[in-house]
Amino acid sequence: MAVHRLPISQYLFPIGSLGLAAVIYFGATSIEHSPLSIKILALVAVAVFIFATVFVVLHHAETAALRLGEPFGTLLLTFSVTAIEASVIVSMMLHGENNPTLARESVFSTVMIVCTGVVGVCLTLGGLKHRYQDIKRQGTNASLTVLMALTVLTLILPNYTLATGPGTFSALQLAFVSILSILLYSAFIFAQTVRHRGDFIEDLASGAENGEHAPEGGKATVNVLLLLVGLAGIVLLTEQVAGSIEDGLEFLQVPQADAIVGFFVAALVLMPEAVSAVRAALNNELQRGLNVALGSACATIGLTIPAIGAASLVTGRSLILGLGSGDTVLLILALAISIVSFGTGRTTMLTGLVHLVVFVAYLFLIVVP
Repeated sequence: MAVHRLPISQYLFPIGSLGLAAVIYFGATSIEHSPLSIKILALVAVAVFIFATVFVVLHHAETAALRLGEPFGTLLLTFSVTAIEASVIVSMMLHGENNPTLARESVFSTVMIVCTGVVGVCLTLGGLKHRYQDIKRQGTNASLTVLMALTVLTLILPNYTLATGPGTFSALQLAFVSILSILLYSAFIFAQTVRHRGDFIEDLASGAENGEHAPEGGKATVNVLLLLVGLAGIVLLTEQVAGSIEDGLEFLQVPQADAIVGFFVAALVLMPEAVSAVRAALNNELQRGLNVALGSACATIGLTIPAIGAASLVTGRSLILGLGSGDTVLLILALAISIVSFGTGRTTMLTGLVHLVVFVAYLFLIVVP
């Protein structure tokens, strides 16, 4: 039997991204201390390399998912992407002077991009192609319930506690909420993979109907290793680009610098999951797409908030988690329309357009607060 070999590009970009990051971090090359023209060209080249690596990483994630089966393949991608975001946010927190709101903006951007942008595109394109799409209400509602609890506890509740100033937790409160987040997300993973696994899997094997089969030959080990190597390179390169953007926005005295950087980090890190979710919706596997999208939002809060909370407690840097009034309204609106959209178990193009309208409003308010 012929041995399945990966194209050279599938090795080149993951290993190359990690190597490029190592050169920037530990070699003689330094983007931050270069002339402005060279810095801009270098940042553009790095950004292009990141985008290319993202799609290669996505290929490895999808191949591993086909070989591991659902929902384990989806969880592999979710955990990997969440590890990226947590690492980037913690690194950005420790970059330069104390920036107490950057972590909040990154997490909030992730939730808004997922619940309005990614979900909106999935429902709209899926509705255009298939007219109606059915979902498992049990699994989707479980994801939304966990997301709502985590979101309110970490991004809204800090505005109403009395131990410290508005928007912040005391050290004891932060540790308590972090532990609750981990426990709740762990229970969600147990339900998704063991106890109620059937609630998160398509009734019909839509992929099989469309001719999708697990790749022949080879093992998932190679794909998983290249996935992790590529993600590590993306983490380090994204941190470099985001740090330079943050410094540039501060130099230009842009008032919404944290929101812009937070959106950039969230959008770049979520790209593999976003593309995977949209492909699933177009392939009439909307439930798998929602598992990817909503699972990433739950993981972002359930795992990233404890990580940045621990970093804050260890380093002594202040952390502001409470959202402003305008962002709170947008967040509640996004969660509310998600409940209504998935309440019937069937979605249409119109459902997706409602999510996209909220997403566009979110983008507009970043630029014009």
